[in-house]
Amino acid sequence: MPRGAPSTPANAPAAAPDSGLSPVLLTRARLLAAEHAKLSDRLAEAFDAKVAKRAGEIAPVTTVLKEWESANESIAELKSLLEQPETDEELRSLAIEDLESSREALPTISDRLKKSLIPRHPFADLPCLVEIRPGAGGDEAGLFAFEMLRMYTSFCSRRGLRPTILKQDVEDGAAEDRLTEAVIEIEADGAYDIMRTESGVHRVQRVPATETKGRTHTSAVSVMVLPSFPESGSGLDSALNFEDPTSDYYIDPQEVRVEKMRAGGAGGQHVNKTESAIRLTHMPTGTVVSMQDERSQQANRRKAWQILRAKIAEARQEAREQELVQLRRGAMGGVARMGRGDKIRTYNYGQSRCTDHRSGITIHNLDGVLDGGDGLETVMESVRTWMADREVEAMVVEERAEK
Repeated sequence: MPRGAPSTPANAPAAAPDSGLSPVLLTRARLLAAEHAKLSDRLAEAFDAKVAKRAGEIAPVTTVLKEWESANESIAELKSLLEQPETDEELRSLAIEDLESSREALPTISDRLKKSLIPRHPFADLPCLVEIRPGAGGDEAGLFAFEMLRMYTSFCSRRGLRPTILKQDVEDGAAEDRLTEAVIEIEADGAYDIMRTESGVHRVQRVPATETKGRTHTSAVSVMVLPSFPESGSGLDSALNFEDPTSDYYIDPQEVRVEKMRAGGAGGQHVNKTESAIRLTHMPTGTVVSMQDERSQQANRRKAWQILRAKIAEARQEAREQELVQLRRGAMGGVARMGRGDKIRTYNYGQSRCTDHRSGITIHNLDGVLDGGDGLETVMESVRTWMADREVEAMVVEERAEK
């Protein structure tokens, strides 16, 4: 047996009936643990970066599997002790307490084991860009988009995630709080994994300030969370290296039309006299990115490429996920994810209520959500759990379909 591999004797515990862990997932966990042991042996002989990376990815499975098997062995031993007539009353009483404690802990360990089996999203460790655009609802949508911009910047600041507003376009006119588009850059590693719960359509229900009859209006804002690649792709894994023509995320510069323009809006003589604005068009997909927030054309070009690269990468990844959804559809009887076009959340001002339509959670403290505080974190955490549960369901279906 490879060094460090969890023991799997003939009488190794199967999935406990009260643990919520299927035999299919348990088998997968044990296979990964065995792989981890082999990789550890290879690393003990000679270091290899790719082997070390893979070993690190599946190490949590091995750790939690050991906890799960230890808990099950403890339960089996305690039950055996209680079944023995010669066990004295004091020892029996202690065994009953320990058995109850182990049984209570087992579902939590099982849940951790299930989540450790979920493959990491390819962009999970990257910083991210959050794009906010008003949808249906006219001025109200633009006003709420501005409030969402503040919500996310506040949330990031509270979490120490260093938000930077790359782009903030507002409607022409006196009001500066009717947003037409905004892009926030969150430079922290792993920000994509934190923020990806927010992609989709956010609906707001409230009485506009201009509404004289007190009627509630409904409007919508679209949020897209995109991966943010570093300026040089050479430090990334080969699959994510956007400078490598063989990478899935490479963009051929010959397929991008670059246009120089004069910036619009406020800005004085500089805006009127220089062509500092840049528009990039990825011709195969029709994706357009324009940038004029910086005074320098070079700075606008760099930011525009950053956003274009992020949009193309996200679109390609979403296409792969959609292919997987189509494969799962027949087996699961439905689709296992919600896309950027789905209404994912409703903010109701009259009832001070925020409801997420994926996890089903409702928070009756809208201010706490819009302030980017604990309320928003609670909603986001419930969605992460929902995503993990859907992935686990899909894994079980796929494993069973292969048998």
